[in-house]
Amino acid sequence: MKFIVKLFPEIMIKGGPVKKRMISLLFDNLRTLLARVDSRIEVKRFWDKLEVQSPEGCIDAVRRVLSQTPGVEQFLEVVQYSTGEDLERIAERVAEHKLALIKDKTFVARAKRSGTHSVSSFEIERYVGSYLCKHGDPKGVDLRHPEVKVEFELEQNTLNVITERRIGLGGFPMGAQGEVLSLMSGGFDSTVASYLTMKRGIKTHFIFFNLGGAAHEIGVKQVALYLWSQFAASHRAFFVSVPFEAVVEEIFRSTHESYMGVTLKRLMLQAAEKIADQMGIDALVTGESVAQVSSQTLRNLAVIDEATNKLVLRPLATMNKPEIIQIADQIGTRHFAENMPEYCGVISKNPVTNASFERMHKEAARFDYDVLQAAIDSAQTLPVDQIIDDVNQAEAVEVVRDLPKEAIVIDIRRPQESEANPLAITGSLSIPFYELNREFFKLDAEREYLLYCEKGVMSQLHAQYLRDKGAENVKVYRPR
Repeated sequence: MKFIVKLFPEIMIKGGPVKKRMISLLFDNLRTLLARVDSRIEVKRFWDKLEVQSPEGCIDAVRRVLSQTPGVEQFLEVVQYSTGEDLERIAERVAEHKLALIKDKTFVARAKRSGTHSVSSFEIERYVGSYLCKHGDPKGVDLRHPEVKVEFELEQNTLNVITERRIGLGGFPMGAQGEVLSLMSGGFDSTVASYLTMKRGIKTHFIFFNLGGAAHEIGVKQVALYLWSQFAASHRAFFVSVPFEAVVEEIFRSTHESYMGVTLKRLMLQAAEKIADQMGIDALVTGESVAQVSSQTLRNLAVIDEATNKLVLRPLATMNKPEIIQIADQIGTRHFAENMPEYCGVISKNPVTNASFERMHKEAARFDYDVLQAAIDSAQTLPVDQIIDDVNQAEAVEVVRDLPKEAIVIDIRRPQESEANPLAITGSLSIPFYELNREFFKLDAEREYLLYCEKGVMSQLHAQYLRDKGAENVKVYRPR
């Protein structure tokens, strides 16, 4: 099947050199991603579009890539025929795909031409429309508000019948707008903020400040891997983990309780700035939204930003929570966020909402910055594409390779994943990971349970979380 890829409109209004560079970037990104699907897939570049030719066996995978790649505004699925300018042949081929669709409905025929032709688009549309009326059973023709739009293109002697028009991600091609370091907690806000920078064509790396939870780090790695693999896998990104437990302890020692939350955010930005300098990155990203919590008033954000010389991007600055959750639903991160273990090391009593710059300087002067530097020096950096191997090697919860007779396997994958590839184990249970924390403790506490997911990462996360809540009868199942 052939796909015609239409570019994000903002690309097309750029100057010639910029537009050419962006089209080249998208071309390279799609070639990289589609080569992983099937080496036989061909990508062709034109001045205003791209074309993808795919073998029949991998069409669904190609659709998935095209719908999730930044820079693709929409893509058309087309079937090609060599018809020349023979109007009869053109009409016959269009009718093969469209007659059933226009039955008892109003329709309009829309043709586009490229190249040199002796007939106009209007003449082609009129002939094809007449043919469809004669051989089909439509309600009629409606040029303005049809129920069905019959679309096709004539490129020189080749007819492209458009069978489907699908919406893409939009935005600029990945890598077109530089790099950022995104502060990730794994909740709704930071994941959606990271997605929005990816969609804008910004190569997005992740930095996580560990406040004391192994399960939390595994969970954040998992959602970072998900975001990268869905929307940014054409470029390598990195995940940086910074141990912040000692920093939190120093905040409790040195800082007045009303300024603890603001101080923590300032220290995170200061640490992120130094790590971004090491990576050659000019901007930081946070998921903060104005007035969502006490530390996010305009004054507090100004006080927080004073701690860094880096540009701080806040894609969610004017969004409310329902809007953020709606995007999380659309991109598939809601369940991750809802089930992310929380390790909140700094909870201010009577937190300041209108912080004073002068007071903040006094609080900051009492902090021992050697503690912060030690945390930065202990940071660990990992390519996002190696997260699965990293989590599975750590195996914080015991991993079982051979299934014991008395153990019960719990499949924690999403229902659609389980249905597509059922787990053929007698007596196994299916409890999606987003229901596990509620349903697990209703099970027989005398039995041993083994959590299963495709790659073992979510199993590790939720096994750790259940262990933290007192469940000693849970392990991870990774069959040989």
